[in-house]
Amino acid sequence: MNWKARLPILAAALWWGSLTAIGFVAVPQLFSHASSPAVAGNLAARLFEAQVWMSLCCGVLVLMGAREPDAEATMGWAGGAVVYVLVGMLAALLQQFVVAPRIVARQDLAAWHSAGTALFAAQWLCAMVVLWKCTTPRVTGPS
Repeated sequence: MNWKARLPILAAALWWGSLTAIGFVAVPQLFSHASSPAVAGNLAARLFEAQVWMSLCCGVLVLMGAREPDAEATMGWAGGAVVYVLVGMLAALLQQFVVAPRIVARQDLAAWHSAGTALFAAQWLCAMVVLWKCTTPRVTGPS
């Protein structure tokens, strides 16, 4: 297996793993140990912003590895991993540019936190499906 074939697997693993680490470990620890909820919230916002850019970079790397040099799709476009990559990247963008500014402006915090949580969960699920599909061996027909 060459590096180009491994690139989507590494990017998908980094994407899903970083979402998992931030969402299920780092942010809960911030709220458990920070001096105040306001401090924890500010730090969490910075982590989530960094995660958005990580997600977009990983998504692009997965897409770069979605085709062979001879233009053969390696992950399938219709219903394949690519759809989940695009949905996950869209969720990240919405989280950063629609939800986060409203949380910072303290507009209807409960609703916007719920929306942010839903988008994060959607992104996490998309990244997990992408990782699963990237690591599933392709079945080729008889030669």
